[in-house]
Amino acid sequence: METIYGNLQGLKSSQLKQLQRLYHQRIPGDRITTPEFSQRLAAISTEVNQPVCAYINRRGQVIRVGVGTPRQTQIPPMELPRYGAERLSGIRCIATHLKPEPPNEAALTAMALQRLDALVVLNITGTGFTRRGGGATGYVKEAYLAHLIPQESRTLITSPAAFKVEESKTQTPSWNISPPMGLDDLADQDLVDLVENLEAEFQREFIAQEVHADHDRVLIVGLMTSETTPLQFQDTLVELARLVDTAGGDVLQTIQQKRSRIHPQTVVGEGKVQEIALTAQTLGVNLVVFDRDLSPSQVRNLEMQIGIRVVDRTEVILDIFAQRAQSRAGKLQVELAQLEYMQPRLAGRGRTMSRLGGGIGTRGPGETKLETERRAIGQRISRLQKEVTQLQAHRSRLRQRRQHREIPSVALVGYTNAGKSTLLNALTNAEVYTADQLFATLDPTTRRLVIPYGETNEHQEILITDTVGFIHELPASLMDAFRATLEEVTEADALLHLVDLSHPAWLRHIRSVREILAQMPITPGPALVIFNKIDQANSETLALAREEFPLAVFISASQRLGLETLRHRLAQLIEYAVDSR
Repeated sequence: METIYGNLQGLKSSQLKQLQRLYHQRIPGDRITTPEFSQRLAAISTEVNQPVCAYINRRGQVIRVGVGTPRQTQIPPMELPRYGAERLSGIRCIATHLKPEPPNEAALTAMALQRLDALVVLNITGTGFTRRGGGATGYVKEAYLAHLIPQESRTLITSPAAFKVEESKTQTPSWNISPPMGLDDLADQDLVDLVENLEAEFQREFIAQEVHADHDRVLIVGLMTSETTPLQFQDTLVELARLVDTAGGDVLQTIQQKRSRIHPQTVVGEGKVQEIALTAQTLGVNLVVFDRDLSPSQVRNLEMQIGIRVVDRTEVILDIFAQRAQSRAGKLQVELAQLEYMQPRLAGRGRTMSRLGGGIGTRGPGETKLETERRAIGQRISRLQKEVTQLQAHRSRLRQRRQHREIPSVALVGYTNAGKSTLLNALTNAEVYTADQLFATLDPTTRRLVIPYGETNEHQEILITDTVGFIHELPASLMDAFRATLEEVTEADALLHLVDLSHPAWLRHIRSVREILAQMPITPGPALVIFNKIDQANSETLALAREEFPLAVFISASQRLGLETLRHRLAQLIEYAVDSR
């Protein structure tokens, strides 16, 4: 039995049967509609006194009938047969309208969201009659034909360095609306010619704006609540754009919203979700990234309404870690973090994947794919947890061996991209990979370093370890999975806290690192603050840093400035740390 969508309250069974018979109608493949079909649709709309929409594919088959406006009866994004900025969906909508007016913005927006081949709006007269033989006539006053047209220009931001939150403007779709026309003129319109010409234009524009073929086309969504200041919000979005770039995506645009509190179902509310969907369609986005953690149900709701993949900040960070992990230990910890993140999100795939539980419809032999995957992931997590524990024990034995030799150890800590690996290379002539990227290095690296010691400046050997970079609100799953790596910090005799002084949010970075250190189960040793990249910082920032942190050391690791002073201060730090054991 064919499904009728929309508001069916108050409809008689005879009227429902008339609506269901529309599914049996066939329109010629090269025509948008026929006068006979339009009149029949208008006759039913007149009888039920409500708008009626019929959705037709390119084979001329009616695939969906709904009572209501195009906005109320639109096809959910996940059910659309095609998707992409360079193509249309292959579906057209014939809709009736009770008032004598052109298509309104809500109907046109629904057309854009579904990327319909065309939208026909039939203004009905309110009268008409059915001829002998069943043909309806006199029900349509006039018709309008609307379709999408390519944008003249689009905002494409491919470099995070050029990313400015306040400059991103929401892209609105463009459409063309015909003058009012009769049904015969409408029937003369060639659908094939219209669609082929439109898709050729969309294809040309899409190629002109195309980013790297292997890169995701990303739309960032940021939500500012009452708990966040405008400056913090700006910093968060800029950092998220850097994360997306590091993960291999191209940020096309950002959408912002200010709310007093988070919407429980969709984070940003229904109206903003529609704006996001429309912008994603217009720009050809294939990934939406939110600036905060999303629950499994929020991801499901957003993907159903937007029609493309939705991820949160944590998933972007996990993806970067997966790309950066080189050693077996690093890959092991990343896999554990990803599985711990994924496990609670399996339930968001829909009720049909699960049969376990109670009540009608949940009982039966065997288990569904959901339970199978959940059980497999649970077993894999248990196995990885044991391996991480073994890794902890192995690294603990190495540290005990070093401590038995009484070689002091120092850990380099700091916000991601502060220059820790560059400093390690400068001090020890190591060849650790460095790049102007977030989380460029993931695996800890330990090197020997000789420093002057005591008043006689005798040489002393110490071990210095480059650790994984920190970030604001470091995901809990990463904190747990990387506990073996983070123990390098807690077990060190002292810390060198490196700060990128050229970054506008350097003070916030210091606070974030200290908050993460405070969460560690063992209190780390004494720390020396080192301000890096002083060659790129302005004089006002330098003066503020000297005033706020009078005991700090100021260097440029890449230019090898201030390293000798650092060596002497490091010797003093080690002496203090060893005496305090």
